[in-house]
Amino acid sequence: MEPYDTGMLDAGDGHRVHWEVCGNPDGKPALVVHGGPGSGCRPGARRWFDPERYRVVLFDQRGCGRSTPHASDPRAGLSANTTEHLLVDMERLRELLNVDRWLLYGGSWGSTLLLAYAQRHPERVSEIVVNGVTTTRRSEIDWLYRGVARFFPEEWERFMAGVPEAGRDGDAVAAYARRMPDPDPMVRAKAADDWCAWEDAVVSCEPNGPSGVYSARAPAARIALVRIASHYFAHGAWLEEGALLRNAARLTGIPGVLVHGRLDLSSPPDTAWELCRAWPDARLVTVGDAGHLGSDAADAEVLAALDRFTGRP
Repeated sequence: MEPYDTGMLDAGDGHRVHWEVCGNPDGKPALVVHGGPGSGCRPGARRWFDPERYRVVLFDQRGCGRSTPHASDPRAGLSANTTEHLLVDMERLRELLNVDRWLLYGGSWGSTLLLAYAQRHPERVSEIVVNGVTTTRRSEIDWLYRGVARFFPEEWERFMAGVPEAGRDGDAVAAYARRMPDPDPMVRAKAADDWCAWEDAVVSCEPNGPSGVYSARAPAARIALVRIASHYFAHGAWLEEGALLRNAARLTGIPGVLVHGRLDLSSPPDTAWELCRAWPDARLVTVGDAGHLGSDAADAEVLAALDRFTGRP
């Protein structure tokens, strides 16, 4: 599953988006849409796909991974890093690689982005597999950065202490977004550490997730993740509240499998349930022992769905 082709898409606005292709050049096209936003695409994402049957495209969204300029540099502006810009990048990448239709795979923020793409370009999407459903509604953001605090009061207090000015309006996400471009590297590093510690706390009760999954990232990757994520979440991802659920009928005719953990505190299962009800061709698989970071049982469901979409029993 090592890439046989790589490149940098000139996305405009000074951005260059890294992409790679692996698997079978004549296989079924599939696009991996990573989470975060700002996580970057990891080599492990290739392992979901049968390399004999899939032509797998992976890319690093603007500002993260191997794309440039990297958001860990405070001089790298984010004004041209929005959901709309990412949707245009995805379509340009499809055209560059001469793909007619592709399967979309992603989870967490990746599910929001791929749903927005599929609703805009349904004729370009063959199937969808989601591993952890989110639609990045402001209500979902508010849950993750305020509502779930009742389960982790000590960790929440530390999170809010990192941006004491947020106490005036309670908007910690916007306060962290203001901290992350600070020219002082110590300020940026401290804010990123505090944010990642909170993210780790929220997933800490999951029985099958690795520990320290956010804090263990390399310093530059951690700063880029927090800077981009807080930027997107402070703006509600530039999506009308509930738009991806209201417009789910646009996905009619696209088969979808939604795999979601029953124990997901980051993205509670009600969003996955609402999406499945609104999308006529979707099937929801709720995995009892999985949270936001998944489990062996959740992995098996994703693998089975991807195999079925190549015609393999």
